[in-house]
Amino acid sequence: MVSFLIDSIGSRVSAGNIANVLTTNNKKIDNKTVSKYIGTLVEAYLFYKVNRYDIKGKQHLATQEKYYLVDLGFRIALLGKELASDAGHLLENIIFLELKRRNNQVWIGKTNNLEVDFVVRNNEGFTQYIQVLQTVQNSKTLVRELAPLNAIADHHEKLLITMDYDTGTYNEIKKINAIDWLTNL
Repeated sequence: MVSFLIDSIGSRVSAGNIANVLTTNNKKIDNKTVSKYIGTLVEAYLFYKVNRYDIKGKQHLATQEKYYLVDLGFRIALLGKELASDAGHLLENIIFLELKRRNNQVWIGKTNNLEVDFVVRNNEGFTQYIQVLQTVQNSKTLVRELAPLNAIADHHEKLLITMDYDTGTYNEIKKINAIDWLTNL
């Protein structure tokens, strides 16, 4: 289960889905037990749990949360995976950790059927919406990643953080290089 969570960083996870996968692999377990195990991993500070937030309805949602590793070194140690594999989700984990380090409240955003990687509120109540992706050099990828941010009707700051060197603005959505964002205190 730990390996599954590590391999699923940046993806929505449910205890029911994990229980089904484990049961299919002849490891019978129910979703309540999976939930307890995940809770223990969060309490042991191996993972951060990030809940979903309905942006339109202004309410917290109780399902399909995401989990982020507190240290990406665990991924290499436990899975033996190179950091280059699945770079987009790893970058998302890094941005999440920096958001937490900067003492922000962080949720996963939901607007209609679209997902915003992060809804962020700082101590002064300032809200941002952030999408994180390794690259948006492909125009279809750019359109797909801008869609959730364009669907939000309020006027809070919207950021697209990528590893691309070019920056710019798309309909008031700022595209920023991840390294520049990480080093901008």
